[in-house]
This record gives sequence, C-alpha cells and structure tokens, in this order.
Amino acid sequence: MRRLIIDTDTGSDDAVALIMALKSPEITIEAITTVSGNVPLIQASQNALMAIEVTKRATPPVYAGANQPLKRPLMTARDVHGQDGMGDQGLIHPTGRLAEGDAVDKIIELVERYPDEIEIITIGPVTNIAKAILRASEVMKRVKHIYAMATGGFGPGNITPVAEFNVYVDAEAFEIMLNSGIDITIVGFDICLGDAAFDKEEIEHIRNSGKPEAVFAIECNRSKIDWNLKRYNRYCINWPDPLAMAVALWEDIVVESVPAHCYTCTIEEPAYGQVIVDTSFFGNKTKAFNAQVIRRIDSAKYKARVIDLLTK
Repeated sequence: MRRLIIDTDTGSDDAVALIMALKSPEITIEAITTVSGNVPLIQASQNALMAIEVTKRATPPVYAGANQPLKRPLMTARDVHGQDGMGDQGLIHPTGRLAEGDAVDKIIELVERYPDEIEIITIGPVTNIAKAILRASEVMKRVKHIYAMATGGFGPGNITPVAEFNVYVDAEAFEIMLNSGIDITIVGFDICLGDAAFDKEEIEHIRNSGKPEAVFAIECNRSKIDWNLKRYNRYCINWPDPLAMAVALWEDIVVESVPAHCYTCTIEEPAYGQVIVDTSFFGNKTKAFNAQVIRRIDSAKYKARVIDLLTK
C-alpha cells in the first residue's frame, strides 16, 4: 500500500484532486497538510476538511502549515477561485476539525516513521516542504518521491508570461525543494490545457451523475468556468491539480517524461518564479538532473479515469 502526504492550498481544483485521492483504494493518505496560496491558510484548511466530508471515504488528519511564503508577501488566486477558493457557492461548512500540531513537524515525523515509503503530492506552493527540508534535510532525503503541480512545464506561465502560480507564490521554497536531492516529478500547467481540459459535455456528465462528491467537484469550480470563458472564450475546466494527482495515481497515462535540470529564478523581478527546464544543459556537464518533467499525457485516458472515479 502506497503512503501519501498531500500538501495543498485548497482551491477548487485542489478539492477535486483530494476527492480523487480519497476515493482511490490503492493508497493510504497519511496526512493532508495545508498551506497559504490560492486562499489564506485558514480557508485552505476549511476547504480541505470539506472535501473530506463530502467524499465520505477515508478521513485522514488535516494539519495546518505555513501561513505565508518564506520571503515575500502572500499573493492569492481568489480572482480565479472565488473569495472562499471554492466558487463562493456556500459549499464550505465542515463539521470536522484540524488535527493538533504543525504540518511541517508532521511531514518530518511521517518521513522518519516510514523512511523511503512516503510520497508527497504538492498541489500548491511548496512552503511546507521547503521548511521541512530546512529543518531536517537528512530526514527529508528519505522521502520516496515528490509529485509537484508546478511551473509552466514547456509552456508559458499562468500568472506572469514566464511564471506559474504555485511557484510564483514562493519561488524560494521551490528552489529549495529542487536542490533537496529528493526524486521529483513535475507536472506543468501546460499539460492541463487543450485536450486535457474538460468540456461542457464532460462537465455536465459529471454533475448529472448525482454523486455528492461529483456535484461538489463541479459546483466549487463555477468561478473557474467563468474565468476560462473570459480568458480563453471556452466553456471548460482545466484542472492542473487533478492532473498532477492523476500522474501520481496512474503512471500509464504518461506518454512522455523527460529528465531535466530545473532552476528557479528568484532574483530578477520580471523573471521571478520562472523555472528554466533545461533538458540539454547546452554542453554543461557539471549540472545534474533534478526532476522528471512531464511532456505529454494520454488526455482521453486521463479524463475517462477522472470521470469514472468521481462518478462511481
């Protein structure tokens, strides 16, 4: 049985990724850890608790973590996900409570308890992960694998021309994670666009299943649908976090993955948050590969699996 920690800034697409994991019998979620990003920490934690409650499956403990990035003021994505991060539909009223303790301490504790077994799925800024590495670097080297929804991949950014949101919120933290020596797979924002986005027919199919968690998954993404209509003139939901979760759950949806040396820009402001994905090193043999970056997935297989998981 695989042991997972899911680190999330729970916005609407994070909630869908959580539901997917909660409904997957082949994994054990040892903890859900929350971080400020899409919304501030308190709201992210409430949203995670609600995703667990609506799914009515496993009930992993939720630990609150970093309430701000390592060095910069917090920037949220409420313009995309709504003020509550979940479409402002009045959906967030959890009866569950946070577990006692700090998320960073819990991450370290779990890795110590299960060396070389813990896999971490990061679907928000990686402030908690960076803090754990800074606090206990040798322990964190025993993390089995990290799957990160981060960077523009091989495409542009979604918050600046070059930077993707999760990295932009705390680029210093992302660079710490890249240099940690932990095996990392990066799922970039570019992968969730195009054929991997869910169209109107697929959205309605999920909603019309009547499953509470499936209906919730669509309703909490209403503001994201509106955003995509304004930005792309397309009625769709592009789900970066569920795609990262899918890559972690279903290795066979990956068509192409390439090793790369990834470097996070943190100094020059126009480039802040850009992750340079260098697959060639341009003749520089002194650098080491520090991540696998997903280049292509089987979009049809991915969407079919998500639809099946949400609606069954």
